[in-house]
Amino acid sequence: MSKKNPTFICHHDHQHCIDDALTSAKRICKDRQQRLTPIRELVLRMIWSSHKPLGAYDLLPSLANAGFNSAPPTVYRALEFLQELGLVHRLASLNAFVGCAHPEKAHSGHFFICKQCQQAHEITSSDVNLALETHAQQLGFSIEQETVEILGTCPECQLANQKSEEHNANPS
Repeated sequence: MSKKNPTFICHHDHQHCIDDALTSAKRICKDRQQRLTPIRELVLRMIWSSHKPLGAYDLLPSLANAGFNSAPPTVYRALEFLQELGLVHRLASLNAFVGCAHPEKAHSGHFFICKQCQQAHEITSSDVNLALETHAQQLGFSIEQETVEILGTCPECQLANQKSEEHNANPS
């Protein structure tokens, strides 16, 4: 098993993740002359509150609790804004959103998604990009948008599964 990555540690303090995301968002909005409204900021905070992708409907109760309009179009507009600025990615297989780990530059999204705990980890890989671009060129295909979603089991869930199997094999 590989070294522990905080993304796949389900119980780490996400405040550092939230703070980094908000700092990047404020800088990007300022550079692009866009407004990070309170509702957009709250949606970004909620998305970064864990590494589990969240659907629009998952966000509605928190918006209502914060006193915002909790109608679906409100959250979808905020998510669309955050996605356009590269602050979040949409994971089609889950119909959910996850914070972008590298919002400073435009890039394709490549994600490892744990089927058990639903945590998602974004990677950047020039090898993956090159392979896709090479195959696209060979086919005469023009890539306009790309998101790679790889489903599997994270190290923490693998360890939990292993302990469960050992316990079941050797009950006390």
